[in-house]
Amino acid sequence: MNATYITFDGHVEVEKYRYVYFILMFTSYILILFSNTTVVSMIVIHKNLHEPMYIFIAALLMNSMLFSTAIYPKLLIDFLSEKQIITYNVCLLQSFLYYSLSGSEFLLLAAMSYDRYVSICKPLQYPTIMRKTKVSIFLVLAWLVPACHVVILIIIFVHLKLCSFTLKGIFCNNSLNYLLCVASRAIMIFGLVGLFNISILPMLFVLFTYTMILRIAYRSCGEVRKKAAQTCVPHLLVLINYSCLFTYEMIIVRLESDISKIVRFAIKLQIIIYNPLFNPIIYGLKMKEISKHLRQLFYHARGK
Repeated sequence: MNATYITFDGHVEVEKYRYVYFILMFTSYILILFSNTTVVSMIVIHKNLHEPMYIFIAALLMNSMLFSTAIYPKLLIDFLSEKQIITYNVCLLQSFLYYSLSGSEFLLLAAMSYDRYVSICKPLQYPTIMRKTKVSIFLVLAWLVPACHVVILIIIFVHLKLCSFTLKGIFCNNSLNYLLCVASRAIMIFGLVGLFNISILPMLFVLFTYTMILRIAYRSCGEVRKKAAQTCVPHLLVLINYSCLFTYEMIIVRLESDISKIVRFAIKLQIIIYNPLFNPIIYGLKMKEISKHLRQLFYHARGK
């Protein structure tokens, strides 16, 4: 009875199209789980894929599934509900998972770029540098660092007073700032620090490492250039795709009152659909070893 409820006001004619929305998002969620699980299973089953590069890919795809699970179930319930509401505490939890896992995506891409840099630029030292212990440390930090950054913001939110209870969105994100009675300088400062540490800095690191890889590949033989293209292009495509979507999300929050409801709704759906579906497709088609095992799997299934 003492729970504070937040109303989502970002849906467009949900009463009229609720079943269309539900079928679309339910199908997307099933495809996300199926495609990501398939590629992760290939990596787990086949021993020749038990290498740092593929381990990082599996972690990235698992992160996509966690991200989707933090958003989709509640969204599907809202489409079938008369009122699109959520308790404030659950909203904070969803916001925490949304930004924490988003930051993990950038850090995992940074770890993958470092792995490719060592593999291509220092091939003889690769086995000694990229040991299992270092890979494990990278994976733990990729999930722990963003969580520590975001949890500070959530703790601050818990102690602030709300004056509005209507959120212009379809899930909980940075729009929570507009519900506060007084703008918090602490949230602004910690938010900028977190944005720099878990998104901008890793993105700059990725661009720097791939620049170094391209320089080395350009000066090397055709085999090195081919290896660089095969393993780096998928990572760059994923980075560009995710960076664009993340930038869209930040712009939408800042221009909350200047963007039409339909455009805002459409872009938010793209944010939660494109990347989780894009990752397994890119890695499944562009990574030679993964693609080979997937073709064998589908040929075997079709033969049966």
